[in-house]
Amino acid sequence: MANLDESQELLFLSELLKKKVYAHGGRQLGMTADLIADFKAMYPVVHGILVRTREPAQKCYIPWSNLVLSSDAFYVQESLGQRSTHYEPKEGDLLLKEAFMDRQIVDTNGAKIRRVNDLQFLAAKGNLYLVHVDVGFKGLMRRVGLQPVTDFITQKIFDYEMPDHFISWRFVQPIASADLVRLTIDNERLARMHPADLADVIEELDVHLRDVVFQSLDVETAAEALEETDPKIQVSLIEGLDTTAASEILEEMSQSEAADLLGDLSEEKAEEILQEMEEEIAEDMKELLEHVDDVSGGMMTTSFSSLKPSETVRSAFEFLRQTAEETDFIYYIYLVNDQNRLVGVVSLRELFAAPPETRLSEIMHEKVVTVHIEDSKEDIAEIFGKYGVKALPVIDDSQELRGTIIFKNLLEAVAPHLGL
Repeated sequence: MANLDESQELLFLSELLKKKVYAHGGRQLGMTADLIADFKAMYPVVHGILVRTREPAQKCYIPWSNLVLSSDAFYVQESLGQRSTHYEPKEGDLLLKEAFMDRQIVDTNGAKIRRVNDLQFLAAKGNLYLVHVDVGFKGLMRRVGLQPVTDFITQKIFDYEMPDHFISWRFVQPIASADLVRLTIDNERLARMHPADLADVIEELDVHLRDVVFQSLDVETAAEALEETDPKIQVSLIEGLDTTAASEILEEMSQSEAADLLGDLSEEKAEEILQEMEEEIAEDMKELLEHVDDVSGGMMTTSFSSLKPSETVRSAFEFLRQTAEETDFIYYIYLVNDQNRLVGVVSLRELFAAPPETRLSEIMHEKVVTVHIEDSKEDIAEIFGKYGVKALPVIDDSQELRGTIIFKNLLEAVAPHLGL
């Protein structure tokens, strides 16, 4: 029998559950029902076990520091005697079997939804740390007591050793309930995922968990993930939010994406969100909503960089620094006159190559490739292919600059028809 203060070993939840628990002196208190861990640390620390006693529906709490573990049982040390304590949940506590076994988690490293078959702990210096989640078939066999049989069959008959499939706790995001997500979301594990991967994960979840996970994200992360999500799911997620939260997320999205989403919502919901938005952004959204999706006006964004030709390279860089966060695309600066008519374009490459006091009019290209606000997506695709530009400015009948189409927005418009 080893004292847990002295041992360093790996243990599994399935092995610790249902162990007999004996008081000092040999009297059996009951069976292990669950382990309780504090989730405030990077690796949750088990601080006690719940014991199911012989009295119906009775469970008692025993601190981990008062336990000695053998191969088949827990023994309560003399300091606790035969006295058991009532468990009062504290902030940051979770019952591990209840919270994880057979539940779904997000593998933030592999960007997949996984089912938990077991939990692995490291026992060291008197503490028990949750270090891995077991999502493999081997973990399931261990849990149901068939691992020796399956190991024998795979090794002796098929000459194959069944691998473990562990996920490090630092890459695990529990999602079984809203409380569980809130408890573990502080480490920003979901926020560190690529938006496209996070969108894939959200789409895999059932409707309830989808809302729970999405509503736990910060505004910026939610906006980035929403842009990558299927339009039908976008609508469902936004309709599940209150108007203020929905407007904050849409304000963080690219304008063309946000306008597309608003156009898919009910008129009543869209109007409520527009009223909650900042006035300038709302006006841009309304302008974009006036155009159908398959012409330039429906694909463009009004969040772009434009300056007067008289500005200098130095002032252009200062302008970009001030507006970069709110601008969808900054590779080009479009130059306009007092009537907002497009007269030239300058790229970042040209800005970096020019002396700071150079006027933009000296380095601008006057022959600008443009599209009309009513041009079709087929025409736009042809122009992108012919000239190899990264974005196209959109003008109206008066030659006024109305917006810009980013190549990504064109792909989103034509990809369904290309079977991509």
